[in-house]
Amino acid sequence: MSLLVIGTVAYDSIESPYGNAPDTLGGSGTYFASSASFYTPTQVVGVVGADFDLQELDYLRAQGVDFEGLEVDADGKTFRWGGKYMEDVNQRETLFTDLNVLETFSPKLPESYRQTDIVFLANFAPQLQSQVLDQLSAPKFVVMDTMNLWIDIAMDDVKAVLKRVDGVIVNDEETRMLSGELNLVAGAKKLLEMGPRLVICKKGEHGAFLLSKDDFFSIPAYPTTAVKDPTGAGDSFAGGMMGYIAATGNSDFATVKTGLAHGSAAASFCVEEFGVGRFKTIDKAAIESRVEKIRGYTAF
Repeated sequence: MSLLVIGTVAYDSIESPYGNAPDTLGGSGTYFASSASFYTPTQVVGVVGADFDLQELDYLRAQGVDFEGLEVDADGKTFRWGGKYMEDVNQRETLFTDLNVLETFSPKLPESYRQTDIVFLANFAPQLQSQVLDQLSAPKFVVMDTMNLWIDIAMDDVKAVLKRVDGVIVNDEETRMLSGELNLVAGAKKLLEMGPRLVICKKGEHGAFLLSKDDFFSIPAYPTTAVKDPTGAGDSFAGGMMGYIAATGNSDFATVKTGLAHGSAAASFCVEEFGVGRFKTIDKAAIESRVEKIRGYTAF
């Protein structure tokens, strides 16, 4: 099945104990597509400025990623983010966030995208996520992401999108903020009451869990020791999961469970190099190999 993502295509400047990577290709849409494209053709909706080098996306075009929905604002500058990771790379300081073209962006889906079956609303303002949903004909499976900023300043808009999607991906902090519950499982159950039939709660290096009304599943993170840059790990996780689901054409609980393993494997590669660099050196077989290892780790 076809897969669409609305997300950012950006330049990141990253510092970590393992080096620096100024002005490196990033953005939620970029990481998602880098991961998902190993499984299925992927369509990207987003915006960049006149300063963006479109040739940087050639490796994704070679993977079958369609950028007809990527708008180039000739009068604007590309979204840029800077962050510094501490010795414990779970701790991060944001150095700057320059929204630039995102401040005036209004997504417009090409006609060829409107029939897309599987949709991921990456971390974007909830109003823009709603605009994308308004332009889709009859998607079969829609999952959204969000962040603490939108929950803080646009809680009602986030909840409005929750009512329109099949699944939501949140981390532990976001789960607690949205639900008002300290216990993550109790919080995820409250999110189910807000509309989606599936909640995926990410717990970083401790893995993730999947919850529906009747079922629960938990999976560990793949135990890589070569963590250089955690930027984009969550988007890569979502890309692997959604790419697998789109490739199978099924979105039942059992399929999504397996999708989580593919997401975990994809994210484990993402963190091993700055930006999207690691995705340029692997193939689908490498991801599948780690999926099989995760299967072995979790079977008893």
